[in-house]
Order: sequence, then C-alpha cells, then structure tokens
Amino acid sequence: MSESQSCRMPDILRTAAGEERRVGVEIELSGLSYGTLVDLSGNLLSGKAREASRYVAELDTDLGTFTIELDSDPIKDLDLQDERLPESVRELGGQAMDVIDAAAEKIVPLEIVSPPLPFSSLERIETLCEELRKAGALGSREAIYYAFGLQLNPELPDLEAPTLVRYLQSFAALYDWLKARHQIDISRKFTSYIEPWSSTYTDKLMEDDYAPNVEQLMRDYLKYNPTRNKALDLLPLFAHIDSELLAEFVEDERIKSRPTLHYRLPDCDIDNPEWHFSTVWNDWVVLEQLANNAGDLAELRDEFRKSRKLSLKNLTQSWPDTCERWLHAKGYV
Repeated sequence: MSESQSCRMPDILRTAAGEERRVGVEIELSGLSYGTLVDLSGNLLSGKAREASRYVAELDTDLGTFTIELDSDPIKDLDLQDERLPESVRELGGQAMDVIDAAAEKIVPLEIVSPPLPFSSLERIETLCEELRKAGALGSREAIYYAFGLQLNPELPDLEAPTLVRYLQSFAALYDWLKARHQIDISRKFTSYIEPWSSTYTDKLMEDDYAPNVEQLMRDYLKYNPTRNKALDLLPLFAHIDSELLAEFVEDERIKSRPTLHYRLPDCDIDNPEWHFSTVWNDWVVLEQLANNAGDLAELRDEFRKSRKLSLKNLTQSWPDTCERWLHAKGYV
C-alpha cells in the first residue's frame, strides 16, 4: 500500500474531554455468502464470532464488537414455523429456507458494522476492505440493483454550536466536490439515500452572519431537511443532543442516537482495484481540515456564494472544478 493510499489523520484528534476521537464504519457488499463473510472477517480482524440471531453475527475483537448481517429485516426475522404461513410452506421447512437464503444473498446486501473505532486504528479497515476484495466481494458497480454504500459516523470534537456550524458549512461547500470525487454509481443515484440538503437551507447556512445556538441550528435544519435520507444525515446527532426537539419534526424508529455525523454519500466500490477505503476517508479528512480552519472556510464560503449567482464565469466553470482548484492551491489535496 503506497503512502498516498493510507489513512490520513486530521489535526483535531481528540475531543474536548481529551479522548481520542472515534468513527463508526458501515460497509455494504455482496459477492460472498453470509457464512464466508463472517469467517473471513473473523480471521482478518482476529475475532471470535457468535450468532446473535438469524443472519446476524457479532464478532468480538480487540477493537470492540463488529456486527455482520444480511441487511434485510424481513429475512432476518423470518420464521418458517409461523402459523400464519401456508402449511405447504411450513412443511418445506429447510428446503424453503435454502431457496430463500440463496435468493437473499444474491440481491440483499451484506453489511459489516464496526464499533466506534479510534481514528488511529483505521488502517485495519483499509486492510479488511482490500482482503475482502481479493476474496471476491462485490460493490455497487456489479449490478443495477446494487446501491451499496460505505458510511462513516465520525465523532465531533465537541457539540458546541460554533463547531457544528463550521462542520455543516464545510460539508455544504464541499458536497459537489465530494460527489464528483466518489463518482457515485448509477444505482445509488436512483435512490433517495444521498440527497443534498435543501438549497434554501444551504443559502441560510452559508451566510456570513449565521451564528445560531444549538436549538436554533436544529430548528433551521429540520425545517428544511426533516429526513434521514441526506448525504450528511444529522438526525442521529440531533437525537443525541435533544430527542424531544427532534420529535417535533421527525419520528422514525430507525434513528439511533449518537454524538456523530452520519456521512452516507460514498459508494462501496470494493471490487474495483482502484478504490480504497482510505480514499473515502481521506476526502472526509479534507472536510475536517477545512472545518477547523476558520479563515479558509470563510474564503471558500465566499467563493461558494459567488458560484450561486448568475455570471459568465459560472456559466463556463463548474463549482466542483472551482473547488478542486481552490483546494489544490491551499494544499488540502
């Protein structure tokens, strides 16, 4: 692995409490059977697997407990002895389940969900992805109905309003650049999972005098974006900060409270030899660095606002290209 492909670290590595920052990683893939993925992951992470429920295994490692599952609740919960099923189906028993299993593993993603990992341990995920690719794991490009993602749940340095605003402004400025970098597969473009934030909200967020407290920040966001289906989903964070306020706008049992952002934009293109976990992570680090450089962030915000106006320059230059040149000039990439 070349140095350019290894996981970079942002400048802010610790929380305000002095603990190393952590990030959860979710990897969706296919091409391997559920049992093979459990066994391979156990070997690669030096962990011991135990069955938590049908199609859900928990893997205890020195990094914490990973979950490996077939990402489909109806299949995981299927009980062929359920009296509501036709007797003919119940009598087939294991044969019916074998057919269901074979079909499920063809069209339903398998998912590896990590525990919160210290930033410094992410090379282990790089190695995991590389070895799974060699073993035959497939990603989004394999079929039109695959829409597999690689999701990051990075812990924030703190939950103060100015910090939250800087991270949100940094994402808003970089969204189109990140989307172009990830070359989002057509299968995910057809889904609603990775929508951008409301343009009305983004214009408000990027104003020079935008300085809300946490409650107002939440209300502003939720007024225009009351859904989990955003490229950067803030609902888990808001559930952690103020679940009662969140419930005024959104009620969804799938929202899990945690002090992290939920970055849903990237594909999992794991079968592509040119794709690496570290590439996705390092692009996130660009956002981290920008969010924690107030002067550069103010400058890019100004460029962003100019890009939203009608002008000859904006008709001939795209914002992702302008952003790429700016980031290169400033040494971010």
